[in-house]
Amino acid sequence: MDYGVPPELGVDPSASGGISTGTTIMACVYDGGVVLGADSRTSTGVYVANRASDKISSVTDNVWMCRSGSAADTQNVCAYVKNLVDQHNMERSDADPGMADVKLVANLTMQIAYKNKDKLSAGMIIGGWDSKRGPQVYGIPLGGSLLPCPFTIGGSGGAYIYGWCDDTWKEGMSREEAEAWVTRAISLAITMDSSSGGVIRLVTIDDKGCNKQMLEPYKHLMTYGELPVKRVGVDAMAA
Repeated sequence: MDYGVPPELGVDPSASGGISTGTTIMACVYDGGVVLGADSRTSTGVYVANRASDKISSVTDNVWMCRSGSAADTQNVCAYVKNLVDQHNMERSDADPGMADVKLVANLTMQIAYKNKDKLSAGMIIGGWDSKRGPQVYGIPLGGSLLPCPFTIGGSGGAYIYGWCDDTWKEGMSREEAEAWVTRAISLAITMDSSSGGVIRLVTIDDKGCNKQMLEPYKHLMTYGELPVKRVGVDAMAA
């Protein structure tokens, strides 16, 4: 089967006029599941195109994708992978329509990214849980390699937090510890990286299903002399 992306789905990086994009995405394995996290800022150079984007997309109920790079490229790759997985499930009588093998999804994503590496600007993370291998995280950076790992980081904000993550990472974290660790890491990246910002989105996946959270800026721990963020809107009036 040819997993090449149709020409209309690819974006020529040379046509972007040299505009850089930025983000912070990451995922980690904990004792019984995985946590995926991302900021919500979509930037085009110094301009913030979207301050509340969602960079964690569902492939199936048990497998999700974190996306960095060109938003258009990664959205189309995710849609293409989702379509392939749906076709695969329809051809198998024993397959659960809402579930997928995490490694299969990662391999499909890797093949599309690798075979179209000259057309796409796409760095992705696949995370999920299945009954065969349990919780799994796969990094698929620019160029289309495939790296199974206990935790991985992507996007422009990742460069600022690699040292902190290496120093504080520990095997066998509980769900609460993993969610707090990912939240803290992305909060630090938002502090340091001007291309990362907005809210922090988390997706937690285990054998019971998936849970999605959104943490507003006033819930982030302050660092490095940051000014406190005031609550706005309906929540602030009710508080």
